[in-house]
Amino acid sequence: MNFSFLKNPVVKFLLLVFSLYFAWFLIYDLWLHPDERLDLMVIDLTVLLSKNILELFGYVVYTGADRLIGIDGASGLWIGDNCNGIALFALFSWFIIAYKGKAKYKLIFIPLGIITIQLLNVLRVVALAILDTHSRSWTEFNHTYTFTIIIYGYIFLLWMTWVNRFSERN
Repeated sequence: MNFSFLKNPVVKFLLLVFSLYFAWFLIYDLWLHPDERLDLMVIDLTVLLSKNILELFGYVVYTGADRLIGIDGASGLWIGDNCNGIALFALFSWFIIAYKGKAKYKLIFIPLGIITIQLLNVLRVVALAILDTHSRSWTEFNHTYTFTIIIYGYIFLLWMTWVNRFSERN
């Protein structure tokens, strides 16, 4: 059987990405997610940072013991596991790991990318909390569409930065 197609760089990249996804599935879905500590740690950090920013802007903020943040007088936001950003951290990291580039740059770029994705997610929660004081339908629309496009667009921008500035090209 001829496996020469495995020498193709695109095939190698895709196989590595799918392997990383499978490893992520095994680690996250079967161990980390059921344990809940990682998800709750990231959510608690998101709530804390969002609360601090909102209070810096003069809002009276309430938080709940269970993933809740809101501005006084509004219904508030409940941050679910799908919105904590962990899957985005993994998605971003898989691409950088799988794509060509020096390991020393990857060891810097991946944590910096994750930190900036987390900060963008915090700003998303801040904006959604403010929107929630005006209209629940605005909150839902922007959560579903606007911020999804912004976050994924930012991750794509990070990937393109990696490809154009830090990757090794033939």
